[in-house]
Amino acid sequence: MPGAVSIREVGPRDGLQNEDPVPTDAKVRLLDALSATGVGRIEAVSFVHPRAIPQMADADEVWSRAAKASGVRYSALVPNSKGAQRALAAGFTEIEVVVSASDTHNRRNVNRSTAESLDDIAGLIQLLHEAGASAEVIVATSFGCPYEGDVDPVRVAGIVDRVVADGADRVAFGDTTGMATPRRVRELVTAVRDRQSEIPVLLHFHNTRGTALANLLAALELGITEYDASVGGLGGCPYAPGASGNVATEEVVHMLHDMGVDTGIDLDALLEAAALAEEIVGRRLPSGVLRAGPRTRLAAR
Repeated sequence: MPGAVSIREVGPRDGLQNEDPVPTDAKVRLLDALSATGVGRIEAVSFVHPRAIPQMADADEVWSRAAKASGVRYSALVPNSKGAQRALAAGFTEIEVVVSASDTHNRRNVNRSTAESLDDIAGLIQLLHEAGASAEVIVATSFGCPYEGDVDPVRVAGIVDRVVADGADRVAFGDTTGMATPRRVRELVTAVRDRQSEIPVLLHFHNTRGTALANLLAALELGITEYDASVGGLGGCPYAPGASGNVATEEVVHMLHDMGVDTGIDLDALLEAAALAEEIVGRRLPSGVLRAGPRTRLAAR
């Protein structure tokens, strides 16, 4: 079991992207609150066309107004080279791009096949490297697709082969609809490691079927030390019917700290940020830890 893990907080982008648009001021407040929790990485914004994702139309303003905390690595998601150029102009040096393992989901998401997206990503990686930025490729629907069902881990491993050959600096695997189970986690991680043992790997779990923490534990036992999580459990996927929120950051931190695994995150500060997220979106979020009393947040050993 690793002694420490790195959590990337994705609530400001992945979380708020799936809510009704919230004011810019509120986005900045949430981003700043999360920056003060001790989290090491934050996915801050995405640079997409406002007609496609109106919730991210103010990405430039949010980022320009945010208080960038020293010691926090901030990243941005982009859909294409135009988005990458906007992210670079804004000063980002860690940039993510998504491709779906499922052709159907990829077409619903970006109106092209997986193979076509991979061709585009090859050029985008080159653009980012020439600008001195790193490129992370996120493989969505890695554990299953809402349209096609099961996704073969060998297919996902083949996508990793391609993006590594094209120069990707790291890869992430998205459980877009919450179809992952510990078995699927083990099969996917093993299939990828058998072919690409050196590439840094991050896992992104949704809690649609209540298995996110079990999946995270299975990944920990495989030695994976990088994970996405979203404050309050915000998130979902507009192109994945039935997908619910991401695993809540505070639930991940609560479990890991009780297991003696360090995250560097102040749980009380994180719970304050989760309460702020509830206020911002105007609804109760699914996090159980957020509503637990101080005496019940960490169970007795």
